[in-house]
Amino acid sequence: MLQLSNHSNLLEQEGYKYMLQDVAEPNLYRDIYSYDNVPLVPFNHRRAPMKMPKEIWITDTSLRDGQQSVEPYTIDQIVDLYKLMNKLGGPYGIIRQTEFFVYSKKDREALERCQALGLQFPEITTWIRANREDFKMVKDLGIRETGILVSCSDYHIFKKLKLTRKECMDRYIAAVSDAFEAGVMPRCHLEDVTRADFFGFVVPFVNKLMEMSRDANIPVKIRACDTMGYGVPYPEVDLPRSVPGIIYGLQQYSDVPSEMLEWHGHNDFYKAVTNASTAWLYGASAVNCSLLGIGERTGNVPLEAMVFEYASLRGSFDGMDPTVITEIAEYFHKNMGYAIPPMTPFVGRNFNVTRAGIHADGLLKDEEIYNIFNTKKLLNRPASVLISKTSGLAGIAYWINENYRLVGEKAVNKKDPLVIALKEWVDAEYENGRQTSISNGELEDHINAICPNRFDSN
Repeated sequence: MLQLSNHSNLLEQEGYKYMLQDVAEPNLYRDIYSYDNVPLVPFNHRRAPMKMPKEIWITDTSLRDGQQSVEPYTIDQIVDLYKLMNKLGGPYGIIRQTEFFVYSKKDREALERCQALGLQFPEITTWIRANREDFKMVKDLGIRETGILVSCSDYHIFKKLKLTRKECMDRYIAAVSDAFEAGVMPRCHLEDVTRADFFGFVVPFVNKLMEMSRDANIPVKIRACDTMGYGVPYPEVDLPRSVPGIIYGLQQYSDVPSEMLEWHGHNDFYKAVTNASTAWLYGASAVNCSLLGIGERTGNVPLEAMVFEYASLRGSFDGMDPTVITEIAEYFHKNMGYAIPPMTPFVGRNFNVTRAGIHADGLLKDEEIYNIFNTKKLLNRPASVLISKTSGLAGIAYWINENYRLVGEKAVNKKDPLVIALKEWVDAEYENGRQTSISNGELEDHINAICPNRFDSN
């Protein structure tokens, strides 16, 4: 039977209604996940159509998933990070939501202090155990939306929960009913979706959630969680690993609106950012991230990365202020004692620093040759060089100009006697066995010894 599709606005065969497959034995996809081998990528040569939503945004889990993997943040740190996220997200709330724990007195005090700021964005949500008492607590705190865990792979259903698929689905449906009864919008975290039986459990379960949502006239948000980082962004990949397939399938077979669909990924196989962008491209309005990518094991999708992905895909930051990313990195380093790996894009100490003399020579001639974009304008982080045995005359000249902010006629070049003298000193340091880079303080002291007061007026 033909019907006009709400998705494509074309006549299509009436969709098959997927029913729960309550199997006796778990489907662990051993042909893909053998455990003794790396996970394999199966292809079926079927392409999901790209369907970028009209609006896309970022949600945050720094204070929930992120905080689980580091020393707990203090109340003041939580409040400060919340304010920084508001500043970064801009007036249009591109960083739309952030989630809090609510179990301890400290958790609730931090949440209430952030509420007292009266900021519209990011909206404060929570993550709770799926029971009636917790839903009531969330409602009493004035929270509109809360996340609940609905693990969906047979690894979790059979091995962790020790349930059948039907027993598990019944338990989840009861929890969502409790949320509706409390007047709270549930956000269902489909844990381990990239190892789940998509048509045997995920689609029938989400179909039931969408039916309940329509009956109760309360939205249900679906967060597709790539808990182990198994998702892949390539077209024509088979489920359950296909990110395009998962996002397309939740819309095509379960009628989940884009604005109710969110992607949550991990970085176990270095695909977190690409998978999140793919989720946007194929129909999810929201991608869930954490500041600096801090999270379980290899971490979550770095929020700062998706700020730049957003601008790359939309052509604008839409009010976001990317220079706040540098403020956030400095706050983690100075106020929280968090050691950011120096090579981390956008936030690491060395992300736009070069040691190689040939690169420094390019920077000296035109910064654009070896810098990814105008990092001074967009991140308040000018391109810089680190002086070592490979820096050469160009590296030293570039360092002097950047350190003393010399431009135009005041800028030094490779032929300046000071640059040559510094190069001779640097070479002597390494000839005598030095292994470390030369600090800014050492360079400044040596410059003052060679040319006292030369840059005092700059």
